Amino acid sequence: MPKTTKVKKKVTKAKAKVTKPKTKTLAKTKVAAKTTIKISKTYVPKDTEKYMCEKHKVFFRMRLTEWKKELVKANNEALYFGSMDDNSISADVVDQASSYTDKNVEMKAINRQIKLISEIDKALARIREDIYGYCLDTAEPIGLKRLIARPVAKYTIAAQEKHEKNEKVHADD
Repeated sequence: MPKTTKVKKKVTKAKAKVTKPKTKTLAKTKVAAKTTIKISKTYVPKDTEKYMCEKHKVFFRMRLTEWKKELVKANNEALYFGSMDDNSISADVVDQASSYTDKNVEMKAINRQIKLISEIDKALARIREDIYGYCLDTAEPIGLKRLIARPVAKYTIAAQEKHEKNEKVHADD
């Protein structure tokens, strides 16, 4: 009797070892299938193609990541070169006020770009979740023309107008 229980344990261990590699290979093939789609740099999504097909997703992912890189680079340069002006303090009050105003405008622009980088990250997350290109309110397609013009768009034009009206109403309260 003890011999049969030992044999059963060995068999179950062997089955567990065989099933683990199968799941790993399936996961690898799914990843490989997604990375095989390549598009040229001159590719532009067309209305004749299926909406939000893999080509479209690759196009917008590339466009969003390039945009993010440019914004990060511009912010780093602005912060680096802007910090060098701190040492030049002028005795003239008007020059100091002008310098302060310039710095304030520059920091507001940097803050807007940081918010835009956050929106780009959210758009990239929507691409990974396969909900990019569809309105977050109505789940209708946003449209290629709108996404090409504003790749971080979350709503259709009608839903965006509704949101802006609601914001204006609540801002007045």
